[in-house]
Amino acid sequence: MTASRFPRWVYTEGGEPDPRFTLANERTFLAWIRTALALIAGGVALEALSLPIQPGLRLVASILLLVLGLVSPLLAWFGWAASERALRCGRPLPSSRLGLLLAVGVAAVGVLVLVGVLVGPVGR
Repeated sequence: MTASRFPRWVYTEGGEPDPRFTLANERTFLAWIRTALALIAGGVALEALSLPIQPGLRLVASILLLVLGLVSPLLAWFGWAASERALRCGRPLPSSRLGLLLAVGVAAVGVLVLVGVLVGPVGR
């Protein structure tokens, strides 16, 4: 029965954990997906809106948000799988690889936008 579940490399290992933990792991995964959508939307909005920000810095900040938004679901998937396998095998849960990356990335975007606003658009 578990062999038909996807991905097999997660579900064929260990035994069934308490469903509450599995569902909490899934909610965490979905929260990371929502975060990725917000990052992508922010990257698109930053470049699409006519904001008084230095264009080069705005473009770099937008690209950084888009890259973070594209990488986040992949890391969230592997984080979900690692946590699910740990739950199934009774091992300690692994640490998140995503938190630090997003914290540094979003802080970098904030600095780029702040500097871009302070410098203002070229020719102002």
